[in-house]
Amino acid sequence: MSTLAPRTGTPSVRRLRALARAELALLARNRGIVFTALLAPLALPFSVRPALDGVDLAKQGISVGASMFTAAVGFAFLFAVYSSLVNAYVARREELVLKRLRTGELTDTEILTGTALPAMILGLAQALVLGAGCAVLLHAGAPRAPYLTLLGLAAGLVLSAALAALTASVTRTVESGQVTALPLVFVSMTGSGIMIPTEVMPEKLASVCELLPLSPAVRLVRAGWTGHTSAYEVFGALAATLAWTVVAVFAVRRWFRWEPRR
Repeated sequence: MSTLAPRTGTPSVRRLRALARAELALLARNRGIVFTALLAPLALPFSVRPALDGVDLAKQGISVGASMFTAAVGFAFLFAVYSSLVNAYVARREELVLKRLRTGELTDTEILTGTALPAMILGLAQALVLGAGCAVLLHAGAPRAPYLTLLGLAAGLVLSAALAALTASVTRTVESGQVTALPLVFVSMTGSGIMIPTEVMPEKLASVCELLPLSPAVRLVRAGWTGHTSAYEVFGALAATLAWTVVAVFAVRRWFRWEPRR
């Protein structure tokens, strides 16, 4: 007499796993999004190198390898997670996928989280590969405080997904998603320490840029590599990231659109 193998995980975990698998299959079929999500974070950091050559990084105790790694992680936040998820949320909404999912057992949180999981896992995998590459190819060594880098990665991935859902709520079509996502991408690239570390910016400008949504997560990633940070700065960065995440989640719960915007 045969017996069925017991299912592992709670019902919520099983639902999330099934939804994430389905979303991963849909993501793989969209070559444009896959190209942007995979290649942009890998290629764009090399465009940052000429700008770094004109900056005195050594004065702040930052190596080129640490800056390149931080840039790569920041681009993964913006392209592998944020931009791709804006398109994914809008596409699923306009195709009535989200509306159909809400009629089943899935909760709203599970729907949004399950849709985001493949992109977040992709961003994490890219960060780990790029970290190994920077350590070997650029002789950057290992992170001096890896727990800070992991905290920054986790905070950046979660916040990027929440910001993507918020941006999708004001985006009408997949095509217009490239426009609505552009402001955050541009501001974060130039001001959140992704292309140029905030530590080398003028003090007043840096104090403003540190208020941007992804700045605390990027600062934690770089601090984990260099080890040059205090407990006060770490708690400040974590508090700022948590505050931005709470605001983004609240806004998503309040204004996310489940019906097609036609």
